[in-house]
Amino acid sequence: MVPSPRSRALRGLLAAAAAFLLAWGPAGPAAAQTDGGDPGTVTWSVRPADESGEDGRSWVEQELDPGETATEHLAVRNLSDQEVTFRISAADGYFQDNGRFSMLPSGEESVDAGLWIEVQDEVTVGANETAIVPFTTTVPQNATPGDHAAGIAASVLSQQVGEDGATVGVESRVGFRVMTRVTGELAPAASLEAVASSYDMSWNPLAPGEAQVTFDVVNSGNARLLVTGVVTAGGQEVAFPGDDEIDQELLPGDRRSFTVTVEEVWPLVFVPGSLEVTPTVVGAGEGTAVDAVTADAGFWAVPWPQVIVLAGIALMIGSSVWGRRRSRLRLEAMLAQAREEGHRAASEASA
Repeated sequence: MVPSPRSRALRGLLAAAAAFLLAWGPAGPAAAQTDGGDPGTVTWSVRPADESGEDGRSWVEQELDPGETATEHLAVRNLSDQEVTFRISAADGYFQDNGRFSMLPSGEESVDAGLWIEVQDEVTVGANETAIVPFTTTVPQNATPGDHAAGIAASVLSQQVGEDGATVGVESRVGFRVMTRVTGELAPAASLEAVASSYDMSWNPLAPGEAQVTFDVVNSGNARLLVTGVVTAGGQEVAFPGDDEIDQELLPGDRRSFTVTVEEVWPLVFVPGSLEVTPTVVGAGEGTAVDAVTADAGFWAVPWPQVIVLAGIALMIGSSVWGRRRSRLRLEAMLAQAREEGHRAASEASA
């Protein structure tokens, strides 16, 4: 897979001896721990809050007009036995290829909703205490309608020694997503691109093979989408993502690649197949209709093992038929010769 600009930027930062560790759960907030250097082990969590404390949300969802400002809060809980000063930062958010949410590393500049958030640079939290930090989101007057993602986090800097003995600065951070929907016309849409099918044949003629269908889903609208769908091949049907897989959300402009494996598919020379993706709007616009997108996913699958077996059977049958025919011809020749000899013997006796 070709590295994304974000991963290339992160490797550049690592080369400059600044490593970043993002402790971010799949559904939003999490707790992080760092053991590097003084002041020792630090453990903390960051969650959405109101003025009085944590309010049970996993992340912040807000709908604002262009030019509007909203105030939210985050609760920074220090689970350590010492006072810690945390750095507070906000940045553009994005979904990784595996569907997990993240935010840009500290060395990469935001260009969208990460710039809309204002928050104090740091906060000092006593041992086993919680600090409530307000932050504001101000939507620019020229912001485009639809969904914009950002993340906000509290981080701790520490020093770690690598295997080569070099000391590397590490920023460990934990936070949650801040999803802002700018009011205006909501136009959700999705498209399918780069659809391709392949077939892995079983060389056991009595066993079917499996098909792989790869494709890209592109969020071509302005709303955040949850992507689900169904792949069919040779009469078999597989839904994606699976029950044990993470939900797949796409921000406006996102492209994500999928590979779906369909098992128990018999090679039928040409195997009919289809792909259907059913996107749904996530967030305040839930219930907004989004057209499903479909694509043909048929493929050629010549049943060579079965052809070889049938050819062998045909050869055996042909050989058997030919052998019987030769035997019959030989027997007829022998009978004809015997009759001729009998006639000749009878003629000689009569003479």
